[in-house]
Amino acid sequence: MWRRLRSFDGSVRLLMVNQFAINVGFYMLMPYLAGHLSGGLHLAAWAVGLVLGMRNFSQQGLFLLGGTLADRLGYRPVIVAGCLLRTAGFALLGFANALPVLLVASAMTGFAGALFNPAVRAYVAHGAGERSVEAFALFNVFYQAGILLGPLLGVALLAADFRLVCVVAAAIFAALTMLQLLALPPCRSETRQRSSVLADWRDVAGNRPFRMFALAMAGSYVLSFQIFLALPLAMGDNGAVSAVFVVSGLVALLGQVRVTDWARERWTASQAIVRGLLLMALAFVPLIPFGGAGAPVPVAAGLACTVLLTLGTVLTYPFEMDTIVTLSGGHRVATHYGFYNTVAGLGVAAGNLLVGRLLDAGAVWVWSVLAAMGATGALAVWRLDTAGVHQLGGRPRRMTSTSAPS
Repeated sequence: MWRRLRSFDGSVRLLMVNQFAINVGFYMLMPYLAGHLSGGLHLAAWAVGLVLGMRNFSQQGLFLLGGTLADRLGYRPVIVAGCLLRTAGFALLGFANALPVLLVASAMTGFAGALFNPAVRAYVAHGAGERSVEAFALFNVFYQAGILLGPLLGVALLAADFRLVCVVAAAIFAALTMLQLLALPPCRSETRQRSSVLADWRDVAGNRPFRMFALAMAGSYVLSFQIFLALPLAMGDNGAVSAVFVVSGLVALLGQVRVTDWARERWTASQAIVRGLLLMALAFVPLIPFGGAGAPVPVAAGLACTVLLTLGTVLTYPFEMDTIVTLSGGHRVATHYGFYNTVAGLGVAAGNLLVGRLLDAGAVWVWSVLAAMGATGALAVWRLDTAGVHQLGGRPRRMTSTSAPS
């Protein structure tokens, strides 16, 4: 893995380290924010939900705007602005006591993610060129490593004070801001913009192959999110829930590069995505006998679901990210990523509402619904590919950079 990492351009390597640090800073704070708001600040449950919901809404709702800004202003300034905004947001979360200030801080942290997420992925795709599948496989390794390390650092610092957690998290993003100002070359997808923002959005939304692919993949995000929602609620025991996160992270860290290499030798991108979605659907089959009426899920079944679900995500992710670039035709790549993330976010919101209602009702078929959702997504991507809508490899990449090759 390290040899392969060194084979990429310096900007791509920097962005992978950047994503690792972003996730460390985020996950060392956010899992403990609800406890601080309710226990430390004694906010009512509705106020805690409002603060947390503000972050999610400001991120998911503004992904399209963040991607558009990245395409128009260049990737680096938008990445830097996102890190700087999250620095301020995290610092404010540590010292704010009033609900309006907390809402502003939460909105700042969410909008920060909407800024740098599409820009980082578009930059990685540009810097990696034809090796973008490999690059996104490595990118996910760093991504998952940050998710694993962040909560461990957070809980250690939390023993001292929640404010210390916020200060350290803010310091990480401040360091990232300076690092990217000094070391990340300017880069953008297009040298000039001749159309309005609304025209750009209409163009992206009117890209039928891309739009159909985004809709087909939305269910996969609902499935992967169940590690945070349905599995913890069904397993109950905190030790078992911790094991789910550890197992998921280890499978992604140890398997991502190997699985991607193995799949690239055997399948096209669409075939890998279809098989990944089928794995995600299969992941919920071991839970079907234990559904309904608040029946607890055995640890073995929950971990089997976790392994299959993570393997499906690992198989799908690099090819999925590369397909977005392919379907964009190399134009407005960050805007396409922003639109895609918005569709995924809306899908997760609707899907989690459905799953939550089914769990509350003790529905015996909740796991069957999730399995069917994955199978439907796989069928949709397969139909798009066989119908020629997917057009993998059918469009040239025309991404250009404002910086000289490094």
